[in-house]
Amino acid sequence: MDLKKKIAVFASGTGTNAERIFEHFKEHPQIEVALLFSNNASAGVLNIAKHYKIPTVVFNRSEFYDSNAILNRLVREEIEWIVLAGFMWLVPESLVNAFPNKIINIHPALLPKFGGKGMYGMHVHEAVKAANETISGISIHFVNQQYDEGSIIAQYSCQIEHSDSAAEIAKKVQRLEHENYPKVIEELVLNQV
Repeated sequence: MDLKKKIAVFASGTGTNAERIFEHFKEHPQIEVALLFSNNASAGVLNIAKHYKIPTVVFNRSEFYDSNAILNRLVREEIEWIVLAGFMWLVPESLVNAFPNKIINIHPALLPKFGGKGMYGMHVHEAVKAANETISGISIHFVNQQYDEGSIIAQYSCQIEHSDSAAEIAKKVQRLEHENYPKVIEELVLNQV
């Protein structure tokens, strides 16, 4: 009997964070990435999931916001945690309510700074650069009904040099993401009450 705790990853893009998560839990004795959901049929992350033999579900806006299709699939597959890894849509209230404090996201800045609608990817790093910040980093947080406003679980920071371009800031921040996100997920899932 399979007693592993099951997580579902939601991703919209190339999947560099998702790949680190798949790799981290590949042989894990207690946690399994059971499904990958994507709202983008041409997302690179779908090929990565295939490589790791993780079943995928591609869905559209109507299935996500106007029906219970996604929720029903999560329940049917006995998913306990949802992990967002570069997922661009706001999670609907029905999902947030069905998984209270069980949906986690990673944001490429130190929230509450540089968060909210439209603040993703390079937009964040460009804003950090424009503000002459000397520190940036990542925030891992629970998801609620607002972009980037759920309770913060963990933050990790890195130094920003005045000469760093937005692309260089992005690289430093991505290193923190890859290093820390899988470990924080593991800790949360294993220590859930």
